[in-house]
Amino acid sequence: MEEVNQSAVSEFIILGLCDSRELQAFLLVIFSSLYLITILGNIFIVLLIIADLHLHSPMYFLLANLSFFDFCLSSVTTPKMITDFLKEKKTISFGGCMCQIFFVHFFGGSEMLLLVLMAYDRYVAICKPLHYSSIMNRQMCIVLVMTSWIIGFLHSISQLAIIVKLPFCGPRELDSFFCDIPLVIKLACMDTYILEMLINADSGVLATICFILLLISYSYILYTVCLFSKDGASKALSTCIVHITVVVLFFGPCIFIYLWPLSITWVDKFLAVFYTVITPLLNPAIYTLRNKEIKNTMKKLRC
Repeated sequence: MEEVNQSAVSEFIILGLCDSRELQAFLLVIFSSLYLITILGNIFIVLLIIADLHLHSPMYFLLANLSFFDFCLSSVTTPKMITDFLKEKKTISFGGCMCQIFFVHFFGGSEMLLLVLMAYDRYVAICKPLHYSSIMNRQMCIVLVMTSWIIGFLHSISQLAIIVKLPFCGPRELDSFFCDIPLVIKLACMDTYILEMLINADSGVLATICFILLLISYSYILYTVCLFSKDGASKALSTCIVHITVVVLFFGPCIFIYLWPLSITWVDKFLAVFYTVITPLLNPAIYTLRNKEIKNTMKKLRC
């Protein structure tokens, strides 16, 4: 058998969400509309928080960063998926595939840490209100957000450093709409079983740890409020439910994809769509529809 070196694989073939041309035309309209709403919604929240001085607080600073991460995460995969609906042959270059892997894990990992920071912000605000302004000062907020960026970068670059060195010389088909590590690593021309376990455990364990920390934080917040303030319990519960909803929607698919031992193609595709397309769309809606200050600011803009 003739040997083929790694440079022979210059691109991967993307199989996409489905084969039917009629269904692809329908999905083109749906996902184009969802992406447009996602971009406009998240940019609107960022600009709204920047423009209104009443929203210059730690909670909204973190919310603006969350919207920025959602905007970026959606933009890494969705535009490529939309344009592929128009193509007969869907391909992505080797460099483009590596870039998708890097940025999906960079923005995804950073958002995981940011959600933990948002839980910490609510913990300090509700459980230590007298010390809130001194603990969550401007400098601390910037440090915390930068930490989430740095950890997300380190997580992403460590995984990319392993993937990019693998020999790709045979199969090139990815049964998804974007490049992700579990699919790409299976195309390497070597036994990658142990490597798959390590990389999946890295992403899965990071998501699971963050998820558990978040659940513990919000549980403690609710316990503290119910213990000391019956009147404030309903408001705290409302706030926590909003945050927990976002947490479950974001972390659930990630944990399932990376830690579930069996791979079911249609389930993996559905979950991938959910955390790269649907969640970035829902986050601005969830936070704005249940947030009085943001709704009041929006009312002022209409007047």
